[in-house]
Amino acid sequence: MDIQSLRNEIDHIDAEIVRLFNRRMEAVEKIAEHKKQNNLPIYDSERERQLFDRVATLAGAKTESYVRTLFSVITDLSRSYQGRIIHGKSETALRIEKAIAETPQLFPQKATVACQGAEGAYSQIACEKVFELPSIMYFNSWENVFGAVEAGLCQYGILPVENSTAGSVNRIYDLMAKYNFSIIRSVKLKTNHTLLANPGVKLEDVREIISHEQAINQCSVFLRSLKDVKITYCENTAVAAKIVRESNRKDIAAISSRACAELYGLNILSDSIQTSENNYTRFICISRKTEIYPGANRTSLMMVLPHKPGSLYRVMSKFSALGINLTKLESRPIPGREFEFMFYMDLECSIYSPAFTQLISELEYSVESFRYLGSYSEF
Repeated sequence: MDIQSLRNEIDHIDAEIVRLFNRRMEAVEKIAEHKKQNNLPIYDSERERQLFDRVATLAGAKTESYVRTLFSVITDLSRSYQGRIIHGKSETALRIEKAIAETPQLFPQKATVACQGAEGAYSQIACEKVFELPSIMYFNSWENVFGAVEAGLCQYGILPVENSTAGSVNRIYDLMAKYNFSIIRSVKLKTNHTLLANPGVKLEDVREIISHEQAINQCSVFLRSLKDVKITYCENTAVAAKIVRESNRKDIAAISSRACAELYGLNILSDSIQTSENNYTRFICISRKTEIYPGANRTSLMMVLPHKPGSLYRVMSKFSALGINLTKLESRPIPGREFEFMFYMDLECSIYSPAFTQLISELEYSVESFRYLGSYSEF
């Protein structure tokens, strides 16, 4: 047979597969109605185990593993379909609809905003891009920013989540699991690092450089070019500039911003010392309650998946099936649970899309733990 004849045969087989799949889903719908009437759980572990053993035996050794994978996806789709019939829209999907209806059409211009660090910090610059007239309260740690928003001390908080050079800010993702909040906006800020020192200091005089760990990582190539220089971490780039100014030392410098040079009366020893000229940091704006403003097309989620083979694959298949683009996938270890992880995901999809509502409902029904972190616009 030539290749076209073989392809025609596959087309006929595919048509038969679709017909049988639709027939199977009709049976699944009847099962869902029965479970709904009799208050039975969607997931039946014994039934699924028997199913996998049966189809593996039918397949034979040659395709057993492929058939198991295929039916893992089919059973996952069946559970999702049953969930839609039994529960309708999930609680999270309904909460999202409520937030869309109740959120004002215009993003707030004035607000009390929590930022980490001191005046001149990059978080302040990001805050002033998000809000026209913010009243900023500074805190000495990212955890205190989360805490201030959760407690209602500040309406909003600004936090860095990733950098184009140094990668994700892991501490932020760990803190996300501890606090209740909603992401309402994100902003990308071009980060231009400078080396600042007290007046009269020359580069060859410097024996210690201080800054935040992320800034130091972003300037690694420049720092490796220096000899006999101690690197010291501190809580923020603006705090580093402030420490240098208050020390009056002639052998210390800070990696900070040009704004901090003027703010703290420091001289620029070297400009644009970051490894990449296209050095961007992404910041998120968080609130205590769920706020979803018009045009939101980016959503963040956190979830814990069953600790067994194929769990992540089956979640990814839902994104593919619904035509939704996954833009970020991050995993963080769960404290106290050996080799188990919390997954953080960013996706691109309009909040008004039926596919978005379907995805949220299906994920909530099919994973061990599911948390919606917010829908927002990025600029």
